[in-house]
Amino acid sequence: MSRAEQPSRRTVLAAAVAAAVVGPSVTQGVADAADTAEEPARTVDYRAWTSYTDWRAGSAQGARAVAGVRPGVVLAHPAGTVDYTDPHTGRTASWEYATWTSPVHRLRVPATEAIASWNAHTPAGTWLQVELHGTYSDGTETPWYVMGRWAAGDEDIRRTSVDGQSDGKSSIWTDTFAVDDATTGLRLVAYRLRLTLYRTPGTDLTPTVWRLGAMGSDVPDRFTVPASTPGAARELVVPRYSQEIHKGQYPEYDNGGEAWCSPTSSQMIIEYWGGRLTPEQLFWVDPSYADPQVDHAARYTYDYQYEGCGNWPFNAAYAATYKGLQGVVTRLGSLTDLEALIAAGIPAITSQSFLKGELTGAGYGTAGHLMTVIGFTADGDVIANDPFSPDDEAVRRVYARREFENIWLRTKRYNASGKVVSGSGGVCYLYFPARLGIRMRRALAAVGVR
Repeated sequence: MSRAEQPSRRTVLAAAVAAAVVGPSVTQGVADAADTAEEPARTVDYRAWTSYTDWRAGSAQGARAVAGVRPGVVLAHPAGTVDYTDPHTGRTASWEYATWTSPVHRLRVPATEAIASWNAHTPAGTWLQVELHGTYSDGTETPWYVMGRWAAGDEDIRRTSVDGQSDGKSSIWTDTFAVDDATTGLRLVAYRLRLTLYRTPGTDLTPTVWRLGAMGSDVPDRFTVPASTPGAARELVVPRYSQEIHKGQYPEYDNGGEAWCSPTSSQMIIEYWGGRLTPEQLFWVDPSYADPQVDHAARYTYDYQYEGCGNWPFNAAYAATYKGLQGVVTRLGSLTDLEALIAAGIPAITSQSFLKGELTGAGYGTAGHLMTVIGFTADGDVIANDPFSPDDEAVRRVYARREFENIWLRTKRYNASGKVVSGSGGVCYLYFPARLGIRMRRALAAVGVR
């Protein structure tokens, strides 16, 4: 499981809302109404810059768009030099830098939350920073918020989120921009993203960024969601890895395997697409450990500020370090969306939280857990590779459709103490090839990913 005692990164519910919802009987009333409601309109807007035309449309200081099979943006010449003191090592070093800033994207869905994600190559001696600057519905603007400081490795800097960012209207919770009080009607209506590319002074090294995007969403607060109609059955053959067999391994990465649901799920799908690590890359892992690639994934998704491996964009960025892969963080609206992806051969990693007993057959409860959806049965139930399993063989599970759909898509729930807390609202990671066939391209476009 994820860090069970870690507070959710979604916004804390307004006190008035929490006070109005006082017990399970209210939940049941909401459930009855939701089960008969019509499917709501899509509440997510994902926008990414990926093409040569996209990169040329941005404004650059020292950065340059590059064409080719996989267009991107690179550090062509330094716009300046800056000192950076790594808060997790205390080391100060000088870095040359260049910037690329996206055009303004006006959200089709004025948003209460936004999550950025990126795909990049950062050779040793380089790293990058992603920032978001937005416009509110009242016409005021956000500061430039740091959404992540990232490198594929961990020798030059320690990849990190940045705590303590707020302007009194919104805040950054690890990897998520969130309006502080959505009940006021305030929304994010537009944003720009800024990349800062760093390298060791006096070298010609450069990061290369192939994809930069953000998902804005305004998912309605709800304890239950409308039931979807089952579609076609299909099961993808995805490797099975248990996080539990890694208990006690490398506790410096969030207490070892018991908290490694996110990197374990990521590694399953990476290998489904053919991603493999070499013995040279795995040299640091104790050779007595099974599935050393899971230890590797934990190390290279670890967020030194969050002190965990569950940073959503860091997992997507890790997946994209494998040749020919892309990774994004978005939200889906129903299991119908997932079925369309599975039908096209694309598995997904979903984020959910639930009490023990809310997901039949799981045998546990969690404040936040990632698992890999690999298919659907003929009855429409969910086939998941659940890394919170005693061994690799036990990873494949079948979960009841209605239960799974609700715990994944809801935004409100009760914890074990009866307190109203939040859910992920349909967050998922999608990993897929850089070169897509028509069927996969259409399936991704249908869920808003291009």
